[in-house]
Amino acid sequence: VRLCRCGCRALLSRPAGALRALRGLAAGPEMHFGFQTVTEAERREKIYQVFESVAKKYDVMNDSMTLGIHRVWKDILIHKMNPSPGTLLLDVAGGTGDIAFRFINYVRSVRERQLQRKLKHHQNLSWQEIFESYQKDKLNSLGDSQVVVCDINREMLKVGKQKAQHLGYSEGLSWVLGNAEELPFDDDKFDVYTIAFGIRNVTRIDLALQEAYRVLKPGGRFLCLEFSHVSNPLLSRLYDLYSFQVIPVLGEVIAGDWKSYQYLVESIRRFPPQEELKAMIEDAGFFKVDYENLNFGIVAIHSGFKL
Repeated sequence: VRLCRCGCRALLSRPAGALRALRGLAAGPEMHFGFQTVTEAERREKIYQVFESVAKKYDVMNDSMTLGIHRVWKDILIHKMNPSPGTLLLDVAGGTGDIAFRFINYVRSVRERQLQRKLKHHQNLSWQEIFESYQKDKLNSLGDSQVVVCDINREMLKVGKQKAQHLGYSEGLSWVLGNAEELPFDDDKFDVYTIAFGIRNVTRIDLALQEAYRVLKPGGRFLCLEFSHVSNPLLSRLYDLYSFQVIPVLGEVIAGDWKSYQYLVESIRRFPPQEELKAMIEDAGFFKVDYENLNFGIVAIHSGFKL
């Protein structure tokens, strides 16, 4: 009992700063939430709340913030992937389905070209045989390709599912609630892993990268599309002006949410530059890691392989 009382007196005699530090250790290491310093648990909760808040207006805001250019960036990502029929894709933090729908469209287009080439090489086919070939292809338009959309936020997944239903996407598409830092999938399962505008919002980037490596098959590819660091000094100043003065205002006008879009702008500035992220991807075990800057580095596509 005496030791306990002494320990309590020693603790109570410490300055307030030391007590705050002890509480901080109990809550986890300090991290950034935009320009704020928070605990790991606080960051995770705050980011969840951001995307729960913006989910319904996410697509509209993306168009407004990027003047629609985000659509081109996502198209470039899919063309860089160049998926073939039979590809199994995991799209992480892809709740609204933008990458998944593009993947499905791309694979369908490849399958259609394959069928046309096949029919051209068989000029002696009857009309009935040609019709049957098209019907058979229609039943398997993805050639056994599948895309699994994984997102930690229920609201984002809800929006994605509604879009899929409205646009008529169902074949080869599934939705999974899951954390990028602890994916609910077996080892060596997927051919391609994508994460578009999501990795800067995970709590621990290193853990997310390790999980990406784990779930990819040997020979599988990692692709990350993310806002990055602008190389041109003049453009960088203009970009900062637009980001901090315009985007939060758009967030308030369109989504009624200034704070969430203020965070999204700040999170871009806190995100590691291209070379630093490349090193982190290599540290996770990936080989042949490189990146491509788009629009002077406003965004970058990082690529790596599991060998």
